[in-house]
Amino acid sequence: MIIFDKKLYVSLTCQKTSHIFTKIVFKPLHTNLFNIVLLSFFLTLGCGNLYSQETNKKKKAASANKQPDSIKTATIDTIKVDSIKPKKAFLDGKVKYKAKDYAKIDQKRKLITLYNEAELYYQDVELKSGIIVLDYEKNEVYAGRLKDSAGVYTQYPNFKQGASAVEPDSIRFNFKTQKALIWNSRSEQGEFRIKAGITKKENDSVYFLKGARFTTAKDVDNPEYYFQTNKVKFIPGKKVITGLTNMVIADVPTPIALPFAYFPMTNEKSVSGLILPSYNDSNTRGFSLQNGGYYFALSDNYDLTVLGDYYTNGSYAMRFESAYAKRYKYRGNINVRFENLISSERGYPDYSKQNIYNIQWSHSKDTKASPNSSFSASVNMGSSKYFKQSINQANIGSSLNNTLSSSVSYSKNFNTLPQIRTSITATHSQNTQTEVINMTLPTLEASVDRIYPFVGKNGVKKGFIKNINFQYNLSGKNSIVTTDSLFFKPQMFDNAKIGAKHSIPISTNFKIFKYFSASTTANYQEVWQTKTVEKHYDTDQSKVVENVVNGFDAYRTYSFSSSLGTTIYGTFNFGEDKKIKSIRHVMRPSVSYGYTPSFEKYYDTYATDATGTITKEYSRFEGGIFGAPGNANSNIIGFDLSNTFEAKVTDRDSTKTEPKKIMLLNNLNFSTSYNFNADGINSFAWQPVRVSGGTQLFQDKMNVNFGATLNPYAIDNSGRQINKFNIDNGGSLFRMTSANMTLNYSISNKDKDKKKKDENKQSERNGGREDDLFGTNTDLNDQRKSQFDGSEEDDNAITEFFNAKLPWDMTLAYSLTYGNTARENKIIGNSIMISANMDITPKWKGGISTGYDFVQKGVTFTQLRFERDLLSWRMDFNWTPLGTNSNWNFFIGIKSGVLSDIKWNKRSTNNR
Repeated sequence: MIIFDKKLYVSLTCQKTSHIFTKIVFKPLHTNLFNIVLLSFFLTLGCGNLYSQETNKKKKAASANKQPDSIKTATIDTIKVDSIKPKKAFLDGKVKYKAKDYAKIDQKRKLITLYNEAELYYQDVELKSGIIVLDYEKNEVYAGRLKDSAGVYTQYPNFKQGASAVEPDSIRFNFKTQKALIWNSRSEQGEFRIKAGITKKENDSVYFLKGARFTTAKDVDNPEYYFQTNKVKFIPGKKVITGLTNMVIADVPTPIALPFAYFPMTNEKSVSGLILPSYNDSNTRGFSLQNGGYYFALSDNYDLTVLGDYYTNGSYAMRFESAYAKRYKYRGNINVRFENLISSERGYPDYSKQNIYNIQWSHSKDTKASPNSSFSASVNMGSSKYFKQSINQANIGSSLNNTLSSSVSYSKNFNTLPQIRTSITATHSQNTQTEVINMTLPTLEASVDRIYPFVGKNGVKKGFIKNINFQYNLSGKNSIVTTDSLFFKPQMFDNAKIGAKHSIPISTNFKIFKYFSASTTANYQEVWQTKTVEKHYDTDQSKVVENVVNGFDAYRTYSFSSSLGTTIYGTFNFGEDKKIKSIRHVMRPSVSYGYTPSFEKYYDTYATDATGTITKEYSRFEGGIFGAPGNANSNIIGFDLSNTFEAKVTDRDSTKTEPKKIMLLNNLNFSTSYNFNADGINSFAWQPVRVSGGTQLFQDKMNVNFGATLNPYAIDNSGRQINKFNIDNGGSLFRMTSANMTLNYSISNKDKDKKKKDENKQSERNGGREDDLFGTNTDLNDQRKSQFDGSEEDDNAITEFFNAKLPWDMTLAYSLTYGNTARENKIIGNSIMISANMDITPKWKGGISTGYDFVQKGVTFTQLRFERDLLSWRMDFNWTPLGTNSNWNFFIGIKSGVLSDIKWNKRSTNNR
């Protein structure tokens, strides 16, 4: 049925093919002449039986009068089928198309022309262009661009087939053979952007390119660099094979050329491949190749990178780096580094040879994987001098850090009643100055949750009796103290100490007079040891000899403690019309008492000379993991007072109706204690008063912390403390023996959340610091990382110099220390450190870290750093001009990881 002008219904039957065309909708005659063309087309094919609406109705009525209803239905529904097979349709699918100006059908030439913002959809092909011509007889489509009134080409073709996309000047594509001919094609494959003069598509997996350039620059039409080649075989998602390839920088051909080139391309996250080394030279080690190796993409969950360095004097280094992760389970990374360092040449006085290493491991477990257990690791261990002497590290923060620490722990909770918590932890602490290493392999901790034996069925814990509770704690350790030279050798276990401590605290808390909170605790402890000591005077050696006794031994102690505290609130109102409306002062005074009796039964004596007249006390548990029990009563009362001050002020924002709260002092604390059992000769009853406080100023951008120690006792002429109050000796009530103050001020016009995230990244890079006061770490393995925040600025964010927002940040740290223990009355520490970074221009970044020591009267660590954003390239330079860590480093290279081997790096080497 044909609906024509909403009035004329025409039934068309083709006499040649016996086909019936139905449900063809025409637009009104006065708006579209295409209807007449199509009617002519059907008449040309020999289709007749054209009926108007009225004629069709008359024939149906006459037929109804002549035949019964049953016969009539059969006649209408029955269609005679010709034995000749119909011709196959031109296209194998449905074609959808549209255009802004017009869609023209040329039946004679079998063409459909779409003009201006044309779109065509057929099977898996999407085509958008200024003009599209579809030849449905040849199964081909043509697309091209348009020229506007200014003579500028616009509406370039955009051809998509599946996951592949091409943006050429023009394209010719055959739907049947899937072949294509493309002029000036532009496409993206991973990090590559490819442009070719002529592209021939053989099938879905093979392209041949002529006059091609490929680059990682954002603008493929005007790139800052590219690789020019005349012949290319391109297999999307797999590889690119080229003939003679020449590198062009700023449209200037360079001498860098290859007779052929192979570029792997894949949609996978990572693929295995070689890592090309970089060249360098050193005055003490000769020429070198550094950071060469191989990357193993072992699986989607873990990988391995093997890197090595070699110097012509025989020095070499190896590094193994691996990252692993399993979604919703765990993630981590492992770095193992070893260096064999040879300085100078054998026979020279400055010749030296040593081996250094470093092991780093980080592991974290997703809490969703197992809510009742966790495993974590943070390991940083190795040679004490590694960060100071490494030939492949420039980490000033780590080299100035005197401690390397590690921790590996596993914990599990048993949801019993009461709950049981267990953990096993291995720890490591290494002093890089003394090279002493303290380890626990492992530490076992277990505890049973508090049990309230007197709580009723309602579960209410109120009052002295119902709040009585007890619990059980276990701590077992295997402690090892060794040195750097004995690490990982059997001798490190010779002095291992094993012990365990059991404790059962019984405590309760209650209210007194409604406003006072009181608590009391009685604690029982039992300590087990596998080694004890025995001392005696050896007349043969004429000295005191200490022998280690292997075997189980134990001691038991008990103690008592209690505390009483309250909170006092005070408010000073100045009036609602005042700028400062009120100040609130909160005081939290507390008094604590602790008593531990003497456990003299665990003490023995030994003679200090041959006569035996002079003896000393000792405990056989001395030197144990948990120490020895006390041999004197401890009867101490402590006093603490904490204060906070905050104010309500008028908000500068006039739209706010409520006053603004600001903190004046976050804390101001006073603490001291009194020992009732002090004998007044060798010990003093009153302990010095410790004062500490802190606040934040300038919208929490400046942190201020201060502290002081006030001693009530006087000192004699030799500077020794005597059992006489300072005020009774002609002085003041307290004698300030030490004081300190630190200021940390950070300001920035960058995004706060972004800056915080960047600081977390830098904390690992800068020796554990969240700032760059000691400069930034230079990772010589991969210098594509920025020295600054590691982010790239948006190219459109800064368009004009005078309207530009130039990001900057500054960190200032000031430290002042006063000492007066023995009347020296002087400043023993006074230094300031500053770090500043700024985007000097939209593409230039600069930074400086420096400081000054007012006591030593000298400049502290100083580093200058610069970076230039060269779009797809990056250039940076950093210089440390002073001190033992003085060095400089220059780098320029491509940012993209796929071409990271195209770089040039030059740096100085010191005589570390």
